[in-house]
Amino acid sequence: MSLPADQMELTEEEIRAHYDAAGGMLEGFDHAPRIGKARAEAPVERSPGVARGRRFRSTTPGLVTRSTARPEGVRLVDRIEAVGGDDPLVSPVEASVLHGLRRALAIALAMGEGYAQQTELAELKKENLAGSLPRDKSVAFSELLAAESLIVLSVFANATAFLLAGQAGEVSVEVGGVEEVLTDNALLALHGALWELDQSIATHAEDEGRLVATVLAHAEALMERVSLRAQTAPRLAPFTGANYRVEADDFTIAGFTASRRARGSTLTMQFKKPHQVVGNHIAKYQAMKLAKMLMAYDFERKLNPFAELGGFIFTFMGDGMPGTGKTTLIQMMAGLIHGYCEVAGYPFRYQNLSTESIDSYQGKSAQNAKAFINNVVDPNVIGFGTIDDIDQLAGKRGDRQSSAGQLEITAVLMESFAGANTVVRGNCTFGMFSNYPENVDDALRQRAGARFLVDGPKTRDDYIDILALLMGKNHDIPLGDHALYEAQEIKKAVAASFESHSKPHEDGLLTVYERVSGDIGTLDTIAKLGTYLKGIQEADPRFTGRAIKNITDAVKVRAMDFELPDEWMEEPDLFLFKSYDEKKGMIEELRQPITIEMVIQEINRYADSEFRYADKSDEVAIEKMVREFGITEEAKRRYVESKG
Repeated sequence: MSLPADQMELTEEEIRAHYDAAGGMLEGFDHAPRIGKARAEAPVERSPGVARGRRFRSTTPGLVTRSTARPEGVRLVDRIEAVGGDDPLVSPVEASVLHGLRRALAIALAMGEGYAQQTELAELKKENLAGSLPRDKSVAFSELLAAESLIVLSVFANATAFLLAGQAGEVSVEVGGVEEVLTDNALLALHGALWELDQSIATHAEDEGRLVATVLAHAEALMERVSLRAQTAPRLAPFTGANYRVEADDFTIAGFTASRRARGSTLTMQFKKPHQVVGNHIAKYQAMKLAKMLMAYDFERKLNPFAELGGFIFTFMGDGMPGTGKTTLIQMMAGLIHGYCEVAGYPFRYQNLSTESIDSYQGKSAQNAKAFINNVVDPNVIGFGTIDDIDQLAGKRGDRQSSAGQLEITAVLMESFAGANTVVRGNCTFGMFSNYPENVDDALRQRAGARFLVDGPKTRDDYIDILALLMGKNHDIPLGDHALYEAQEIKKAVAASFESHSKPHEDGLLTVYERVSGDIGTLDTIAKLGTYLKGIQEADPRFTGRAIKNITDAVKVRAMDFELPDEWMEEPDLFLFKSYDEKKGMIEELRQPITIEMVIQEINRYADSEFRYADKSDEVAIEKMVREFGITEEAKRRYVESKG
């Protein structure tokens, strides 16, 4: 199999050349910690008379004759085998962990050696060993050694997490931060990492399930710490400027970015069919379109043609009164994506950020939110993340009732949804849902690129449909004069819904619209539309440049106002399995031109939602203050009477 042009191969021969050294490190080495503090004694004691299990041996011929005397200090083989108690045999889980660690160490050492050969480090090491290192090269030598140390640490942690991901269970372990990160040289760096891993296993791994969880948690913490150090370290360009691939493991090394196995989540939710979502026509239509848009993602290019052409919805907000169908909409969209991914054989990952993510420990809520984001944006899966009741999860800045944990979540979501480092690949989407969007922080709410008004059933036909749906089939009551679900005919209903936004719905916005139209006439040019937007901003100062971007994104979505044909989802060879350029061309053929009606409708849709939120927010604040004033007055009256 030929590698992409931007990838270099790390050969099996290069990796296996380091198996002996990697196995030796697992057998044992001495290490005196410099930064980290010991949490457990290093030696592993066994019950008297119990034979030791099979040792971890090199596969290289001839090496079995070497001395097997155990060095004192860190002995990870013994530590891991001791997790199984006094059983002299190595369990499959223990063997998998040991093999994964050896493989990860060998890959890291091979990567470090490759870096040394690419730079002048290999020659400087020889000169230093011979005692002939020039004085003017000492600074460069130290910097190159530090860079090599960070590279091997990152690759070791990355490969460990990747190789052992398949062993992960439901158990999770919190190992805390990693401290023993040494950069004197690559060997000492790995010794420090393995010493601290040994400490974590001794502290947290009471059984095999927690053993795997501990190793994975330690690898994740080490990756994060090394990545932060690498941001300011010099001489890393040869490593970060190229991608490397280990073909046998399907493992890609892309700088200090974590590589994850493409594992989907197991969904247990009750999926809903589109006809089971009554009303909510625009929200349902856009959710169905978005589900198919996600499937256009190209796993080789790591990009979605919709994200390049415009019209991809990365974040959206669904708001409506309680009981109008937000949860049903989530179940429908997740069910559609899940079904499409099953047909195509793509991994699908769904995750919801719940109130359990709010933690009293400082920084923990932010970690939970960041983990949620990272799981969904993983470029190796199709992702769908939801934040139900976001007004309870994300705090509103300046609100004294918002906890520190809620404000941490707000900060993470704002940075992740439209921060400087946000990259929209088109493999995932995030939905924020709320009964009270006016309680969501203004800046966070404006990071929702699309607005889904979830208003539930509205017409007589809608109410007949939902009653028939929820009644089920265990009755003999006649339907009567009604065409069941005809009102849910999506294209007809959506056309009517979009048409209704040719004029604003909210009174405040309607006043602006009529005033501007009266002054400059029909809104039929970009200049007149800009004048209308300025009028909206004068009425609501929160209507900023981000609002204009969201509107233009929504207009581009309307230009993509077509559904990818169902047969493209049912027969992947027709579309899903084609190359990126072929998919992009097929989508471009379906794209429609942007019209003035589309722009006006999307301005009104977005501005209506902002006016609706603002009006509710102001009214809620007024009612709250009136109630507080009333309580204060009553308290004063009772106090005066008591003194009376």
